[in-house]
Amino acid sequence: MKAAGLVLAAGAGTRMGRPKALVRDADGISWLARSVVVLRDAGCRDVTVVLGARADEARALVPAGATVVVADDWAEGMAASLRAGLRSLTSGDIALVTLVDLPDVTAAVARRVLSAGDGPASLVRATYDGRPGHPVLLGSNHWMPVADSVTGDSGARDYLAAHDTTDVECGDLATGHDQDRPV
Repeated sequence: MKAAGLVLAAGAGTRMGRPKALVRDADGISWLARSVVVLRDAGCRDVTVVLGARADEARALVPAGATVVVADDWAEGMAASLRAGLRSLTSGDIALVTLVDLPDVTAAVARRVLSAGDGPASLVRATYDGRPGHPVLLGSNHWMPVADSVTGDSGARDYLAAHDTTDVECGDLATGHDQDRPV
């Protein structure tokens, strides 16, 4: 089973004060680089990063070998980023989708979610103490239906709720909380 990785990093990061695609950890590692490494270490050979706000600046932080897609309509919300990313995928059986602002989501979390997938019909999402989160695994049968159905800033939440989605508890590995404000 060939797994693609997809990092959604197109937003303006209003509460952060800058696009999260431009943020670095305290140790100087960019959130973009960290997110790509998590997906690669989990088993995603091909990783696509979706940029939007200040994409030209953020592009320089994307690790070599990762593909960059720009969501020109990024201001519409997460749906625009997810649509652009899914529509850019040209091969693979599954796509593991994560957000750039999940500092404690590690490759162990991503591997656990990946291991629950079983091919193109897969729909799997991480949960943290029962709360749905990321990463989300979308089998290729769902890429275009998800891309065609998402709107606003809710991503694939409604699509997943309307379909048979496997929840994989990851609360023992991470909190899954996104970081919206500077620390």
